[in-house]
Amino acid sequence: MTRVGVVTFPGTLDDRDAARAVRLAGAEPVALWHGEADLKNVDAVVLPGGFSYGDYLRAGAISRFAPVMGEIVEAAGKGLPVLGICNGFQVLTEAHLLPGSMIKNDHLHFVCREQVLSVENADTAWTRDYSAGQHITVPLKNQDGQYVADEATLDELEGEGRVVFRYVGWNPNGSRRDIAGISNAAGNVVGLMPHPEHAVEAGFGPDGANGPRTGTDGLGFFTSVLHSLVG
Repeated sequence: MTRVGVVTFPGTLDDRDAARAVRLAGAEPVALWHGEADLKNVDAVVLPGGFSYGDYLRAGAISRFAPVMGEIVEAAGKGLPVLGICNGFQVLTEAHLLPGSMIKNDHLHFVCREQVLSVENADTAWTRDYSAGQHITVPLKNQDGQYVADEATLDELEGEGRVVFRYVGWNPNGSRRDIAGISNAAGNVVGLMPHPEHAVEAGFGPDGANGPRTGTDGLGFFTSVLHSLVG
């Protein structure tokens, strides 16, 4: 069975939710502790949401130096699929696995809502079960969710097809060019601010973007990586 590691930092909130999403997708979730430089032979890694180290200095800035992150950075460079959700996305930017940075929402308030996203790139390890242009609805909850980068970096992301998700209908945090998620050049590392792990079970997630209250629009992230790993 495919093994997907789920990292826990001090202040992580959504590790159990991410583990449940992995299990519902048909894989085995493996708990990874921030203080151990051991990936336990997992096939992929999820960095879940929360407020690691209380978001001191900057969100994700301290977690970036955790022993487990050294292993993740090395393995990601060799092709290991890595998904960063919310705080996990922030950690990926701090670790320079993804470009840009996350700052306070432009309205300076915490936001929690159902959010429609457009799938811009369905060719990454975490999105292959979606279609380009597809709309999905997943929960969003953040206070440091504004994605920023210089114009050259933004142009590069656009030109290389590395903008993976955009906000639809409303930009909830002021992110440049409505960017909700991006990937690295190889497509094995993806980060996004909304929370697909909270939309994986029928009857408990938000309304589907194109249909009734299925609650499963986020499950495709976790099935996608399984299909990517088996070719």
